Amino acid sequence: MTGREAALAVLERCRRDKAWAASTIDAVIREKGLDRREAALASQLSLGVLQNCLLLDFYIGSYTGSKLEPKVRDILRLGIYQILFLDRVPDRAAVSESVSLCRSAKLARASGLVNAVLRRISAEKDTLPEIPESGSEAWLSTKTSHPLWLVHKLVAQRGFAFAEAFLSANNGEAPLEIQINTCRCRVEDYLRALERAGLSYTRPSFPAACVSLPGGRVTELPGYEEGLFYVQDRAACMAIELAAPSPGARVLDLCAAPGGKSFAAAIRMKNRGQILAQDLYEAKIRRLRAGAERLGLSCIKAVCKDAGVDEASYHDRFDLVIADLPCSGIGVIRKRPEIRFRSEEDVASLVELQRSILDRAAAYVRPGGTLLYSTCTVLREENEEQAAAFLSTHPAFEPVDFTVDGRRSDRGSYTFWPQIDGTDGFFVCKMKRVKI
Repeated sequence: MTGREAALAVLERCRRDKAWAASTIDAVIREKGLDRREAALASQLSLGVLQNCLLLDFYIGSYTGSKLEPKVRDILRLGIYQILFLDRVPDRAAVSESVSLCRSAKLARASGLVNAVLRRISAEKDTLPEIPESGSEAWLSTKTSHPLWLVHKLVAQRGFAFAEAFLSANNGEAPLEIQINTCRCRVEDYLRALERAGLSYTRPSFPAACVSLPGGRVTELPGYEEGLFYVQDRAACMAIELAAPSPGARVLDLCAAPGGKSFAAAIRMKNRGQILAQDLYEAKIRRLRAGAERLGLSCIKAVCKDAGVDEASYHDRFDLVIADLPCSGIGVIRKRPEIRFRSEEDVASLVELQRSILDRAAAYVRPGGTLLYSTCTVLREENEEQAAAFLSTHPAFEPVDFTVDGRRSDRGSYTFWPQIDGTDGFFVCKMKRVKI
């Protein structure tokens, strides 16, 4: 199987099964036994199409008048993406390979249409049809391939220019960010290991143990088996830095999978203390346990438990409760482009769930302890409005202000933005229980 055939299979599964792109790509690559070059192409093409789907469909609609079979549309999306976005793929190759894809997918009847459309787009790519209503929300939705409801929300909340910058940043390539396990090695020693392996890297301004890489297979990086690092975006790691758990602390991570915040807390605590990491699904808990074992973080105990159910034995017990709750995921669209297909109704149901779990989390914080609320989204109703509602109904808690790279929080809250902070879109609110 070629990389293009694999990409077509990924798009079909994501469309048919509403599957996560990253796990689907990995599964297809594994099933079909693709070599590294074809695997890289499959990943780039499938993610690129999902990232630019609305724009690609606009051009398809501009050059075709008939209703298309879903798989034929996917083949056209793949071909147009190569022509418009991949300079290293010659246009003629994008056209001929797309026609071949029709045949291998048993859609030879569509090869003439695919050939004609892609040839026209290749010939006219410097004078393509303009997206109508320039400067409108509908125009921005098509241009950046984000749903109109999301564009409307972001423009209302942050203004048009800010929304455009964020949506455009979502279409960039996310770096691979790793956090060095300073319980097992010094930062300087790990950087030397990267240099010996001939790998380029950058050091972001925060946190101190973060390293940013252009990409690659995580398991092939130096020190993976030895547990010298783990993968985590620096905004999520920074949330734990802001919470600042001390060695010996008692920590509850309410929705812990895949485990990054528990790992960050354990490393900051120098693997001394108690971290209870819970999640609803046993499979996720098994992976979290395996990650903690690889990193040598013995202070983490992972249990399968529903955060939506009150646990009386947790009341007034923890120095830090981490409530990184289920959310719309809008902040990680550049890593998970399929999130842009979520509906506005999905967000409304999540807001109720967040509020319910936060209410329970409050009871678990000991007097003088910290509640850390965080999400990987940037929508006010899931973030600032949620935190404000909590504080208004829980007078025992007060916000704790902090700074991020010289920028101050607002009543203990800070939103990380990819176009400003260079991170995922991520929200954090730090609150302290000041009364019994």
